[in-house]
Amino acid sequence: MRAKYLSLPFIFIIYAIGIGACDASAPPMPRQKPKIATPARVVDNEVIHTDWTDRSLPFGVRLSAAAEERTTHSVRYDAAYVRIPYPMGDVPADQGVCSDEVIRAYRLLGIDLQRLVHEDMRHAFRSYPRRWGMDAPDTNIDHRRVPNLATFFSRHGRSLPVTDDAADYKPGDVVAWAMPDGRPHIGIVTEERTGDGTRPLVMHNIGWGPHIEDMLFELKITGHYRYQGPQRG
Repeated sequence: MRAKYLSLPFIFIIYAIGIGACDASAPPMPRQKPKIATPARVVDNEVIHTDWTDRSLPFGVRLSAAAEERTTHSVRYDAAYVRIPYPMGDVPADQGVCSDEVIRAYRLLGIDLQRLVHEDMRHAFRSYPRRWGMDAPDTNIDHRRVPNLATFFSRHGRSLPVTDDAADYKPGDVVAWAMPDGRPHIGIVTEERTGDGTRPLVMHNIGWGPHIEDMLFELKITGHYRYQGPQRG
């Protein structure tokens, strides 16, 4: 699903009234089943791969396809703290924030960031941000916080340069931003591009569910990462 990107002043209003804290989150509800993967579709004469299960494709293309799948779900933005199972725990399928959509896309490829972030924090807790006043890891929330995901991707994937050149951002790359009020945001670069082909579109949830939009350079980029799982890193 492609949505028209709304203006930054409107986004700031959304955050100001409390919809947009990306760093958080009910007992778990039944999960929505992923759609059946189809090989590809064509958008503006460009082939967009949609089969995240096809291991013959590059990892980034598969993650882009998983991100596309996430836009088929209706998700209400909810940043409340929720106790969830471990590992492979999740908040209710119809709820979540920006980080949850990154986590869910990776899980379609069999990668559980909840477990991976927790295990890394157990061994290197001081390497992670301490801004929440915590003195030990918490499997319910750690992986849902954008600064923690950014730290994990930097430690176990590749931290890439932040540039204003759209060609540097490849399908499957993870990008973190700062909102106008400083709050963090995160999303996944997809194979889809703008109508003129100059910029990749991004899957993210900034307050109205997962969408693919032209917003790569609409916010201040604070991090650019490429993480392909514990066996690829």
